[in-house]
Amino acid sequence: MRAAMFATPTLLTKRLRLRSFRQSDLDAYAAMCADAEVMRHIGSGGPVERDMAWRQLALFAGAWALQGYGTWAIEERASGTLVGRTGFIHPEGWPGCEVGWLLARAHWGKGYAFEATAAAIGHGRVALGIGSSISLIRPGNDRSVALAERLGARSAGELDFLGGPTLLYRHPDAA
Repeated sequence: MRAAMFATPTLLTKRLRLRSFRQSDLDAYAAMCADAEVMRHIGSGGPVERDMAWRQLALFAGAWALQGYGTWAIEERASGTLVGRTGFIHPEGWPGCEVGWLLARAHWGKGYAFEATAAAIGHGRVALGIGSSISLIRPGNDRSVALAERLGARSAGELDFLGGPTLLYRHPDAA
């Protein structure tokens, strides 16, 4: 069992900072969650209201305290702009430790999701002891399938999850 961590580690990549979420992120995060195109393949497949976006931020913060791992805010180093989230989620009832990502539409196509999630997976393996992880992807989300595969994940079938069909991708265990 992992020891609980009470502080989210900060990770730096060439262009990004992975850090804990802050209350001041709510406006940008809520705007991201309110974008129907961003949320089309996430959860129930639709926009999320501001109050639920806040609850997600609380979930992300709480996971670090309870489990010793969790989700990072992705910040563009040059501008300080919140561009998305990446990291691990494994709430009660989940089919495994999921590595996931979400980016604001204005930041799609820049390679940020790969850069941030590769850093998260690497840190998870080395520093957090996460040897096995999955990604849950809705059918039709071809960009996320391509990213999961670029990160080394392979298809492990399909399951019914959160009320709909979901593709299961398994990331390779730490070497």
